[in-house]
Amino acid sequence: MTDELTTTLEPGPMPDFVETKYIKNVTERALTYIKAGFPVHFRGVSGCGKTTLAMHVAGKLKRPAMLIHGDEEFTTSSLVGGDYGYRFRKVVDRFVSRVSKTEEDMVKRWVDNRLTIACREGLTLIYDEFTRSRPEANNILLSILQEKIMDMPAGRGGEEPYLKVHPGFTAIFTSNPEEYAGVHRSQDALRDRMITMDLDHFDYETEVAITLAKSKLSKAHVEKIVNIVRGLRESGKCEFAPTVRGCIMIAKTLKVRNSSPVKANGGFRQMCQDILASETSRVGSKTNQGRVKDIIKELVVKHS
Repeated sequence: MTDELTTTLEPGPMPDFVETKYIKNVTERALTYIKAGFPVHFRGVSGCGKTTLAMHVAGKLKRPAMLIHGDEEFTTSSLVGGDYGYRFRKVVDRFVSRVSKTEEDMVKRWVDNRLTIACREGLTLIYDEFTRSRPEANNILLSILQEKIMDMPAGRGGEEPYLKVHPGFTAIFTSNPEEYAGVHRSQDALRDRMITMDLDHFDYETEVAITLAKSKLSKAHVEKIVNIVRGLRESGKCEFAPTVRGCIMIAKTLKVRNSSPVKANGGFRQMCQDILASETSRVGSKTNQGRVKDIIKELVVKHS
């Protein structure tokens, strides 16, 4: 469609998507909850694959999807719709011979936003990082998820003050934990209407498989990288634990440089230190980064 506000997605198989036993288990559980009529909420740290998993589950539902990214500036109208510009109308009346009567008027043009379209058309709603929107903006979701009714603003027009949610409508939410910067505490009433699945870091098999698929490195090289990242995570000395995203960054960079993860390779050690110190420290503490780099140096020697 040409209007950005009404653009839908057609979720399908994603390139390089890895479906290990762990991923299949999470996917099947989520689909079961959705089939039972409940929205699903994937909650976890940045980089644990929430959005990718939400898109994967949406693809399994085989329905068009509408994607919304949470935003601090959102209001209810950002989700429901509002007046966007004006519509002009001109009527020329020549009913009486030699007499021409012209009427012109200008009215505000209402445009439905993504949440309304998803509810009306029965789409799969993927509300990514929904807690980055202010709680009052998300209040509209309460009646949608529980009573399957959407309160409509008076300015939209139409005779009915509400919209009956299409029976095919499905909602998938993602969020970071509340301690993350820019994240709002969601209403208890909203969380009670969804089933929250807390996602932890992937198991070893899944991290290797994902990194392998994304980087095209050899499995032996990928395993060394994953061992280094997991060793840093398990040390408990990081401000934020590294995720599979760190594995992918190191592996892709190594691939570009056509290099190997060996301890004699000073460039590899420096690469690991740059990427992982960056990923695990959000405030840029030199003390924390120095400690992390020392741990990485030891891990590179141990695993490569």
